[in-house]
Amino acid sequence: MAPPKTPNVAAQRAAMKKLEFLAGEWSGDASVLRGAGQLVDLVQTESDQFKLDGLLLAFEGVGRSKIDGRPALQALGLISFDDEAGTYWMRAFNDGRWLETEVKLADGENSISWGFALGEYRTTTVLRINDKGEWTELGQLTIGDRPPRKMIDLRVHRISH
Repeated sequence: MAPPKTPNVAAQRAAMKKLEFLAGEWSGDASVLRGAGQLVDLVQTESDQFKLDGLLLAFEGVGRSKIDGRPALQALGLISFDDEAGTYWMRAFNDGRWLETEVKLADGENSISWGFALGEYRTTTVLRINDKGEWTELGQLTIGDRPPRKMIDLRVHRISH
């Protein structure tokens, strides 16, 4: 049996540096699909920080209802880079669930995408920094052969690095 390969930490850090555009504290608005299929308007905060000397990007998002200020969306996750496969991976947690999915650098700079499939449910999400420097995120949910529905629509601006 061959010994495990030694990770190329320099390659991992170099790849993770491409996600620097996400680092910092962000605040703004979001709407998210909840319960009976209705969009709920939120005040959204995002906190993204590099950990382990740049090997991980940790992120936490909290969306509070604009009606009563109670948390309606809480997500925590990690993005890392597998140097052997040349792939970014995200493990994210929310609402008592977790998912692990590949993250792709989307076309152009300052943009990533991810999604997952579970039975007849499929999601796609694209996060990008727009021309105004705002973090925009659009997630869509498709069930079976029905048309996609907006699952999350987020627009936040950086309040600190």
